[in-house]
Amino acid sequence: MPRPAKGARLGGGPHHEPLLLAGLCRELFQYGRITTTEAKARRMRPLAEKLITKAKVGDIHNRRIVRKTITDVAVLHTLFTEIAPRYENRPGGYTRITKIGPRRGDNAPMAVIELVEALTVAQTAVGEAEAATKRAVKETEEAAAPAAAEVADAAPAAEAEQA
Repeated sequence: MPRPAKGARLGGGPHHEPLLLAGLCRELFQYGRITTTEAKARRMRPLAEKLITKAKVGDIHNRRIVRKTITDVAVLHTLFTEIAPRYENRPGGYTRITKIGPRRGDNAPMAVIELVEALTVAQTAVGEAEAATKRAVKETEEAAAPAAAEVADAAPAAEAEQA
């Protein structure tokens, strides 16, 4: 005889629950942190941690298993190439749930679930390099702007001398 899964129904039937949890995991891996109800965050956490653990192994078998849950190819690629290497030396506990108080409309208890570790040193260095490049481009544009204004001022003066 079929038995329902243990735990909260999360606002749907038994067929809706795995789809809801998979969508929440996809959003977590895409954005790094999401705001949801406490019940959904507590039910989602074990699934997200199991998916990250499988992504840490990184072989084709585990990629196919994770692909059953995370169907978005871009998020799957991010999980295997960016998120899993970040937790290479961590044996578990990849997510953190922080309670943020009740929701305004229906007073439902809300929580933020996020990936624990921040960007690695290499990713931070890449971000700093991109920022330095943007600053250099901006400085060259600012230096070019006064020079262009001088050329524009010189052109009417040259025409006045010829006349």
